[in-house]
Amino acid sequence: METDKMYCYKYPHPAVTTDCVIFGYDGSDLKLLLIERGIEPYKGKWALPGGFMRIDETAEECAKRELCEETGLNNVEVRQFHAFTGVDRDPRERVVTISYCALVRLSEVKGGDDAAEASWFSVERLPQLAFDHQLIVDAAYKYLRERIYFEPIGFDLLPEVFTMPMLQHLYETILGVKFDRRNFAGKMRKTGILESVDDRAENTPTRVPRKYKFNRAKYEECRQRIVRFEF
Repeated sequence: METDKMYCYKYPHPAVTTDCVIFGYDGSDLKLLLIERGIEPYKGKWALPGGFMRIDETAEECAKRELCEETGLNNVEVRQFHAFTGVDRDPRERVVTISYCALVRLSEVKGGDDAAEASWFSVERLPQLAFDHQLIVDAAYKYLRERIYFEPIGFDLLPEVFTMPMLQHLYETILGVKFDRRNFAGKMRKTGILESVDDRAENTPTRVPRKYKFNRAKYEECRQRIVRFEF
């Protein structure tokens, strides 16, 4: 007597994919990592790294695997932020995608698997994207702007040692606003997440910015508790 196979059903059901929105920062511009699709549909179009979830992996495992296979990025901490369920979002079949977001320091990337190329783009000058990926990017950018008020942003985007103007410019770039220099610096110092690493000579001009690094313990503490940062 023939038995039903595991995971096989007599009614239609959707496939599941993951898509990764990876932000980077080059010191002046917020960047987004995209791949050029090497296969149909949308062959030759730019898209988010991602792909179909295997039957024996979790969504997060799928996101990390696809990111590594298509761009070469490995060991990236990704966060799930939304599911996109539009009925006609994929011309091949009914597909639900689970989207992940990550902040990383800019590094060299290369296309692999079914990605012909991988490259960083300014979030202000993105090419036309495949599928509904512009919708996903817009949602991720909104998520990032909301998140910036409740946990420190910068450890994964800035170099290990940075100046206060560099940190301020990062926040201004993400939020699309301008901060008062003294006010921003004073509030950031009060958070306790910054350590001065200056070895300044006695006669160093005051206009030369001090250098800082993040206090890892304080940074992680702020990430774990609900704290609203006011700038």
